Amino acid sequence: MAREFLDQLTADDRAALLALGRLRRWPCGATLFGEGDRSTTVVLVISGRAKVFSLTDQGGEVLLAIRGPGAVVGEMSALDGAPRCASVAALEPLETVVVPVRDFRDFLTTHPDAAVCILQLIVARLRDADRKRIEFGTYDSLGRVALRLAELADRFGQTAERGVRITLPLTQEELAAWTGSSRESVTKALRTLRRHGVIETSRRSVAVLDVDELRARAR
Repeated sequence: MAREFLDQLTADDRAALLALGRLRRWPCGATLFGEGDRSTTVVLVISGRAKVFSLTDQGGEVLLAIRGPGAVVGEMSALDGAPRCASVAALEPLETVVVPVRDFRDFLTTHPDAAVCILQLIVARLRDADRKRIEFGTYDSLGRVALRLAELADRFGQTAERGVRITLPLTQEELAAWTGSSRESVTKALRTLRRHGVIETSRRSVAVLDVDELRARAR
């Protein structure tokens, strides 16, 4: 899994960028910005995790991504000047640095290594979006759930006494929105993975007991 934007910067570039913004904390559930909003700031995540999502015409939610420490959100609108293409909300308490768009653009102009990093980040996200579109057309619900759990284990998992533990306040409805499945399909997939000893689940926590088998289920 590629490193987040702040983690790719040199120490000097990171310090220079953070100095341009102001610290802001968000409680769990808070909306950082909404789809269609005018872009005025870029948000750098220092701690905590947020979800990126879009709402359908019917009022349903499509979960697009989860961003954690080191991530940048709102960068695409900052670069092209278009309205926000998705909403971002805190999955847990967030600590961020909020940078005005003009300052962020000036920073990239004067820090070419950072500009290359942001280009690489956007390309990686486009590739990831293409990969997920392929997954939706070729994998069943079990495979898509296994893929997302494997991704979460890679990015946010912590080694535990038994396997890798993922602690993330993500509901089954949100996991369903992320995998393009119904809540019932996600419940069935999790039950299947538990029955085969691949995972254990508890409230807002999943322990991956057999990472290799989880990846095999995602093929």
